[in-house]
Amino acid sequence: MNLRFHPYTLELRHRFTLATSSRTSTPSILTEVEQDGIIGYGEASMPPYLGENVESATQFLNLVQLPDIKSSADISGILKTVDALVDGNTAAKASVDIALHDWIGKAEKKPLYSMWGLDPTKNPVTSFTIGIDTPEMVIEKTKQASAFKVLKIKLGRSDDKQMIEAIRSVSNQPLFIDANQGWTKKEDALHMIEWLSSKNVQLIEQPMPKSQKEDMAWLKERSPLPLIADESAQRLSDVESVVQLFHGINIKLMKCTGLNEARAIAAKARKLELKIMLGCMTETSCAISAAAQIASLSDWCDLDGALLIKNDPFKGAYLSNGSIIPTDLPGLGLTKI
Repeated sequence: MNLRFHPYTLELRHRFTLATSSRTSTPSILTEVEQDGIIGYGEASMPPYLGENVESATQFLNLVQLPDIKSSADISGILKTVDALVDGNTAAKASVDIALHDWIGKAEKKPLYSMWGLDPTKNPVTSFTIGIDTPEMVIEKTKQASAFKVLKIKLGRSDDKQMIEAIRSVSNQPLFIDANQGWTKKEDALHMIEWLSSKNVQLIEQPMPKSQKEDMAWLKERSPLPLIADESAQRLSDVESVVQLFHGINIKLMKCTGLNEARAIAAKARKLELKIMLGCMTETSCAISAAAQIASLSDWCDLDGALLIKNDPFKGAYLSNGSIIPTDLPGLGLTKI
C-alpha cells in the first residue's frame, strides 16, 4: 500500500481565540493511501498548542511503511505498529488511521458506520463554537449560528460573564462551556459554574489546568454541571485516571490517533460509567466525516470543525436537523472538491 501526504493550511472564517492562544489558520497535512486503484483520504490537523507541526508530522510519516491490506481485520495490527514507531505525533498517526479506514470502506463498498453496526440517525446534535471575542462580535457570531441547536462557548478569561451576557442578550440556545484550563482557582471555578448553571448551560469542558488534579476532584464533588475532560485525557491509557476528576471525557481523533482508538476509548468510558463527548479541532470534512461515523456512540457532539474553515477541499458529512450526518457513500463518504 502506498502512502502519500502534503501540507495544507486551513484558513479560518474568523480569528479563533481561546483562553491561552489566538490564530487565523491551522496547519495540517492531508494524506492518501492507495492500493488496488482505491484511494483512502486522511488528515492531520495540528493547532499549535498540541505540540505537533508540519515538520514533525512529515518526519513521522516518512517513517511509515504500510503493508498491503487483505481485510478489515488487518487494520488494527497495522495501526498498532504505526503507533509504536515513535511517541506522540497523535495527529499524524490519526491521518494514517483515517485514510486506512476510508480505504477499507471503499474496498468493501460500505460506509464505515454500517460496517460497525452504527446508526447515524442517532448522532447527537452538534454544537457550534464561538471563540473569545468582543461583546459586539460575540453577538454577531451568535446571530449567525441560529441554525445550531447548541453553542459551544470558549471561556477562561476575566470577561467570561460579559461573554455569556452578550450571548443571552440575543439567544437562549443551550450552551457547552469550554474553559480550556483557564480557571486556576477552584473556588472561583465553582462560583462560575454555579452562575452558569442558571444560564441554560449543559456541561463544562476542562475548567482547570490538567496539573491541578486535587482541585479537579474537589470541584467534581461540588459542581452542579457535568465536567468533561479534554486536555486531561487524550489516549486510551488516560481514561481511568480521570474517573475521580470528571463526569465524562471528550474524545478527539487528533488526540487519540484516530478511529481505532476512539472506539476503544468510547467502550472503556461506558464501562467506567463516564459520559462521552465527541469533539474535533478545526478540520476539513475528511476528519469530520470520520468522526461522524462513530458519533452515535457519544452523548454530546462538537463536530463543527469543517464549518469554521473557508477552504475545505472535501465534501462529506453535512448538517441535518442540528446533527452532523455522514453521507451514504463508501468509507468516510467523501467527495474531493
